[in-house]
Amino acid sequence: MARSTTKDAQDLFRALWSAYSSTPTNLKIIDVYVAFAVFTALIQVAYVALVGSFPFNSFLSGVLSCIGTAVLAVCLRIQVNKENKEFKDLAPERAFADFVLCNLVLHLVIMNFLG
Repeated sequence: MARSTTKDAQDLFRALWSAYSSTPTNLKIIDVYVAFAVFTALIQVAYVALVGSFPFNSFLSGVLSCIGTAVLAVCLRIQVNKENKEFKDLAPERAFADFVLCNLVLHLVIMNFLG
């Protein structure tokens, strides 16, 4: 039983990896950026769990900045993906400009929250 589950998991991983290998490079770069933002948020949460949350506004600002940036990057990935027919009329330059503008607004709010 356990052997079958392990084989199924390995087959699933191979299928996902082979499907992901055909993903365009620009989408892979966005995926790495999202993973980095989420990883940074997790490091901040671990730091607060280990050390404490004395400047709690700073902790909230850092985590919300990372998570907000990751969400905006996922939106950028959805808009730039050529296989997504919902945004076929949207130019990649426009999607990137929206991403940059939304990041500016997000970080202005984060800086305002810091005090």
